[in-house]
Amino acid sequence: MVLKRKAFKRVVDWKNQSKGKTALLLNGARRVGKSFLAEHFGKSEYKSMILIDFSNPPKDVITIFENDSHDIPLFLTKLSLYYQVRLHVRDSLIVFDEVQLYPKARQLIKHLVADGRYDYIESGSLLSLKENVKDILIPSEEEEIEIHPLDFEEFLHALGDEVTVSFIRECFEQRKPLGQALHRRVMNSFRTYILVGGMPQAVIEYATSQDFEATDNIKRNILALYRRDIAKYAGAYKQKVTAIYDNLPGQLSKKEKKYKLSSIDKDARFRAYEDAFMWLSDGMIVNPCYNATDPSFGLALSMDHTTQKIYMADTGLLVTHAFRNHTFTSNELYKAILFDKLNVNEGMLMENVVSQMLRVNGHRLFFYSRVDKKKRENHMEIDFLITHKNKISPIEVKSSAYKKHSSLDKFMNRFKSKLSESFVLYQKDFLLKDGVVHLPLYMTMFL
Repeated sequence: MVLKRKAFKRVVDWKNQSKGKTALLLNGARRVGKSFLAEHFGKSEYKSMILIDFSNPPKDVITIFENDSHDIPLFLTKLSLYYQVRLHVRDSLIVFDEVQLYPKARQLIKHLVADGRYDYIESGSLLSLKENVKDILIPSEEEEIEIHPLDFEEFLHALGDEVTVSFIRECFEQRKPLGQALHRRVMNSFRTYILVGGMPQAVIEYATSQDFEATDNIKRNILALYRRDIAKYAGAYKQKVTAIYDNLPGQLSKKEKKYKLSSIDKDARFRAYEDAFMWLSDGMIVNPCYNATDPSFGLALSMDHTTQKIYMADTGLLVTHAFRNHTFTSNELYKAILFDKLNVNEGMLMENVVSQMLRVNGHRLFFYSRVDKKKRENHMEIDFLITHKNKISPIEVKSSAYKKHSSLDKFMNRFKSKLSESFVLYQKDFLLKDGVVHLPLYMTMFL
């Protein structure tokens, strides 16, 4: 089964626009589909391709890099001979997979691009950590594309539905409801997406078997892989990374979702854990969301990086992570959540999936929090802030049963001169009320 990834078009656009003047860097979490995308692209768009996997490189290939990279024509000839692949000028692709494990290959990109005969793709994770770039000159000839888990539209495509999203988009653009019957069907599919997630292996398993338990086992394997990566690559701060990682579901299940280090160690300070948070973010395992203390179009200008919420990059992995020690079999557990029969903090899942969808759309994540112990009426908590048309849009994520949005009202009144549209994302159909756009959660993909 070949998944339709939107990133494929972006890679094709890179090829057509770059014409060999840059290399492409695919950056993303482990098992998010980078290697498959690069290989599928190479086989589809070129006469020939060489893929070098630096997670298990042949010794002879490393010898070629070490001894012959000063002579690019000789270097390329030896690679062609070793892999028994004929290289065609301007119609062959060379892929450096897991390039972070062999930084010298990344540095060589400058000279390979200057040679100009072939195209180059690098793929990897943790690409900006200092141990993965030390002693090398990062090439300016790179263009980067971030690869994320499948979004909701890609998930529906995997299930054979290629028509629904176009109608949802039409309703979003015209600001009109889908109608209750269609909304219920789409919302059921969206809840399934939340449970399965967007990791390619998990999506393929669910699309072919409809078996939550088999899908859950794949996600458990991915989570175990992340833990092994932490132990192997997080260096001196691996214990802190592990502590943050293990504590993520507990933090997100609370009403107050700002990450509290005191839950790990009552004496913990952010400065001691800063590298650990950065490791998880750089590996794209999590999506950090920072407090913007003075909301304006330049949200990053008032970013308080010591006050943050930490969401998991894939909500399906969060479900498995949160219930990893649950006594139910996976199918029973998933059905209980799917049909709202289990006492679970649903807000944790809904807020996480919104963070995931905003991040896929290219937004950096910000929220707004103001605590005034003297005047309770000044207290505000806005889940997300995004920029739109040189202004900001506040976003509140609510359950379908909510009755008011007092924080949003206060925020709109305080910052009205800086605002574009204000949104409530919830589980009901589209509604425009009191100057607030109420969107069903799945419409987040259009923000």
